[in-house]
Amino acid sequence: MIIKGDIAYTPSPQELVTIEDGYVVVGDDGRVMGTYSSLPAQYTPATTGTLTAPTLVDCTGKLVIPAFNDLHTHAPQYPMLGNGFDCELLPWLERYTFPAERHFEDPAFADHWYRRFVNRMWRVGTLRFSAFASMHTEATRRLMELCQESGLRPVVGKVNMDRNAPEYLTESADDSLAGTEELIRWARTHTPNVGYVVTPRFVPSTTSELMRGLGELADRYDLPVQSHLDENPGEVAWVRDLHPDIPTYTDVYDRHGLLRDGRTIMAHCIHLTDHERDLLRDRHVFVAHCAQSNMNLSSGIMPARRWLDAGLTVTIASDVAAGQDPAMNRHIVQSIEASKIRTLEAKRGGNDGQASQAGQISQAAEPPLTLPEAFHMATKAGGRFFGTVGSFEPGYDFDALVVDEGENPLDLPVADRLERFVYEGDDRWIERRYVAGREVPEPFAQDTGRAE
Repeated sequence: MIIKGDIAYTPSPQELVTIEDGYVVVGDDGRVMGTYSSLPAQYTPATTGTLTAPTLVDCTGKLVIPAFNDLHTHAPQYPMLGNGFDCELLPWLERYTFPAERHFEDPAFADHWYRRFVNRMWRVGTLRFSAFASMHTEATRRLMELCQESGLRPVVGKVNMDRNAPEYLTESADDSLAGTEELIRWARTHTPNVGYVVTPRFVPSTTSELMRGLGELADRYDLPVQSHLDENPGEVAWVRDLHPDIPTYTDVYDRHGLLRDGRTIMAHCIHLTDHERDLLRDRHVFVAHCAQSNMNLSSGIMPARRWLDAGLTVTIASDVAAGQDPAMNRHIVQSIEASKIRTLEAKRGGNDGQASQAGQISQAAEPPLTLPEAFHMATKAGGRFFGTVGSFEPGYDFDALVVDEGENPLDLPVADRLERFVYEGDDRWIERRYVAGREVPEPFAQDTGRAE
């Protein structure tokens, strides 16, 4: 297959490659063979005007970009988008999140809302993601089945909680581990394109017994892990009270076998100590930056530039429903805006107490994220969790969006049109979606009122 269009991707955070009226050649295995400004001889049209072997998908005048990868979202929170943002994290969980997740004990309710969640992820171009389900084993199974049917390729995990949660969302450690292992074993034969991710909600809701058991399951089945870390000052203090013998929040996960090298996602990571930062870097943890969520719940602003400069792998994530919009282009924008706020605060002395002369950015200030950096965080950086995903370099899975932004009255170059889509575009601009070289049709449209 050959895709013809205006190509944009980021092989590195500092490099935005654009090819106007270019070509992406995709092999039979769904992987990129190369990108070209003109079609190589072996792929040129025959005298009949048709390609000799590959299928040409003509998207002339449209953007062709990598699909988005979201490493932190909560599928059962989708029905509560936009609620509770006068609260901080812990009251928000108690008043809004836990009551919402309770509904997923009903399989019919779960099926109804998970169809809508999966459809929305397709619509906004997030074709791979790491999702928390609820603690309900059957509902989690249904979410994985729907994801498999949809053609998307996420990882999903049953949430594990055995303390400090309402009784209706709390299991014993033994029951939680048994339900988790049941799903792990089931998924290996029933949902081959949907991975399982071990999912302790966070330290306050999981005992040492449960965390240790989850670490053993992750090791036994060679699975990734996802959880929350250093999101809110009250949460950090609570962890300190629960584990006074362990120096930091990050160390709690590490001591229970839950920081798997290169296989762990930790969301938020706003209030890290230097020791925690170094531990996450050394364990090659994926840090999910959730700027919209962090501002909604007044948790703080991650020092994304500082963590990048320190060698952490920082990605951009939606954190639905603490983030009210699943669309990753919106989170790219808010991540850039949040980093600009940190820079401006540093200039005026409000961040780390250091200001510069005449309003200039001091060396101590953190330069804001650029669009190529943030786009890279939402595509290739997050895509590394799934393998060679998130770029159009040779050997990468062809996960792609074809974007038709309509009229271009200013004759903008490709880089500016990408910026326009990131800042202004929505799912109506996305015309085609590909996962591993296969075009994915809209899933469950008939269940969302969108079928024609």
